[in-house]
Amino acid sequence: MFGWYKTEQRERRRKVRLDEKYLESRTRRFLKIYLSADESRKPQFYRAVEEASRACHPAGLDLTSPELDDSQIAEATSDAAMKIVLERIESKKGDRTAEFVTDAYATVGIAYHRAAGLYIMDKEMQELGTAAVHLLTIATSYMRAHNE
Repeated sequence: MFGWYKTEQRERRRKVRLDEKYLESRTRRFLKIYLSADESRKPQFYRAVEEASRACHPAGLDLTSPELDDSQIAEATSDAAMKIVLERIESKKGDRTAEFVTDAYATVGIAYHRAAGLYIMDKEMQELGTAAVHLLTIATSYMRAHNE
């Protein structure tokens, strides 16, 4: 039983390290630019984050399945975002628009890992994740209100 717990802790630490390496700086940059943007530019951020989130929702999972809990769905969504970020880092280097979209995916990855409880032992990542979750919530609300 304790071996399973240690394996789970090791896997959690590995994912946090990957997030710190590939997602953290991109998410910080995205949030910093968002906060300094005027109100007329903020819908661009909402659209980018909402579209990234939608693209990362796991297609193969039955979201209505009682066997799945919210943390598993959040984990799968974050894993999809990480995969997209890693693909885009290599292929979209130097293109500012593409970097913006990649940063949106990084923000989604951080937000869903925060929702999954991955950063429970890392206060700094937990705070960054909370900010990302707030932005994602605002984006979702904004997009729903403007699609109706």
